[in-house]
Amino acid sequence: MQIKNLLENIEYSMLSEKEDIQVNSIQYDSRKVKEGDMFFAIEGFNLDGHKFINKAIENGSRVIVIQKPVEQVGGITYIMVDDSRKALAIAAANFYGNPSKKMKIIGITGTNGKTTSAFMLKAILEEKGYKVGLIGTIANYIGSVEIHTDKTTPESLELQKLFNEMVEKKVDYCVMEVSSHSLELHRVHGIEFSEGIFTNLTRDHLDFHKTFENYFNAKSKLFTMSNKSIVNIDDSYGERILEQVKSNITTYSLKKPSDLKGYNLKLHSRGIEFTLNNRNEEVVIKLSIPGTYNVYNALGCIGAALNEGIDIYTIKRALEKVTVPGRCEIITLNNHLGFDVIVDYSHTPDSLENILKNVREFTQGRLICIFGCGGDRDRTKRPIMGEIGTELSDFAIITSDNPRTEEPNSILKEIQAGVKKDNYELIENRKEAIKRAMSLAEKGDIIVIAGKGHETYQILKDKTIDFDERKVVADIIKELEL
Repeated sequence: MQIKNLLENIEYSMLSEKEDIQVNSIQYDSRKVKEGDMFFAIEGFNLDGHKFINKAIENGSRVIVIQKPVEQVGGITYIMVDDSRKALAIAAANFYGNPSKKMKIIGITGTNGKTTSAFMLKAILEEKGYKVGLIGTIANYIGSVEIHTDKTTPESLELQKLFNEMVEKKVDYCVMEVSSHSLELHRVHGIEFSEGIFTNLTRDHLDFHKTFENYFNAKSKLFTMSNKSIVNIDDSYGERILEQVKSNITTYSLKKPSDLKGYNLKLHSRGIEFTLNNRNEEVVIKLSIPGTYNVYNALGCIGAALNEGIDIYTIKRALEKVTVPGRCEIITLNNHLGFDVIVDYSHTPDSLENILKNVREFTQGRLICIFGCGGDRDRTKRPIMGEIGTELSDFAIITSDNPRTEEPNSILKEIQAGVKKDNYELIENRKEAIKRAMSLAEKGDIIVIAGKGHETYQILKDKTIDFDERKVVADIIKELEL
């Protein structure tokens, strides 16, 4: 593809050579550059791509996109842009033929509920007969085919490549979790969303955004890119989005007057039932996963689906069947131990509070919680989670999550600093923590293992190990039944 075609809709200036050069591909990682590729020098937070321009040239790049002056090498075409991240996003879309314009994109943002909402919406669209792609935390999907993912929202180049694969596979809708990082770092720049859903906003990712206001501002960008917005107005930040977005809004709530309202909630251990009021029309909805917060997730998805012309009875059928890996997932359905174990991805103060409060409502015996905090992440939430985990449980075990480069015991101590009760133990080894909880559990008890959910690994200082809590629990059950 010619440079001028790749750079369509980008403001740029040619610093040397010509516009009619052919480019084989585009890259932002100098290690991946091959002969004839265009290299985008991205100025990151830890690494500056401008420092790797010579490496890209060594590997065969003859066209370099920059956003600040660099020492130029003869025979190389240099192109100056204001923001190389934004330029990469648009160039990647051009390179793949603007695939996001060939299907409908629905974006979901917020601190909690993105993954569950994405799976709910995928189920609804598929129930209607559409072929659906999904981009999210657990995995990416093209129809029923699962594709591994490392980031909630991929970098713009990989994202456009994935969109193109979806178009080639005749996908009608792509449902995607849109992270605050992706919005702030322009990974989704230039994409037009058919619908944008706001779930909620609570403390998270302050290691990256620094302030809560920055975090909110990043999230709110989605609704400037969406044709229609579906907003949770029980959340104060949802109300702020209403002030910014003046048209094509659907509101949802459990507490306030709204377009979509859920009430008459009936919670049980295998799901939750509620009555939906859709602009004065009522219908009973049954969810196959428990938790009041999942009613919120359902309401957001119902709003998007109704906007897309899907009838409420198709929506109702889909929601009765949907399951989400690692989100309030009961993994002991067929054992004879008398207690249940639930795994949940709750790794923020708000999500931990939500899961424990909701599980408490259907716990007949004691509620036992196993939780920790990830290393190299927001440290301010650790004592907060320590207090929540012990206050809302009958007994808690504070353990290691993904410690990464930090010392696990140091993380445990920071969590412990927020604890005000004596109903807990510190057990660094996560498997031993689970084993301890299961040895203590009695008939009617429920154990919540919080923090990792769908993950099948644990990230340590020097390696990543296999760690699937479903398998760990299954192995411990075998030991207990001997």
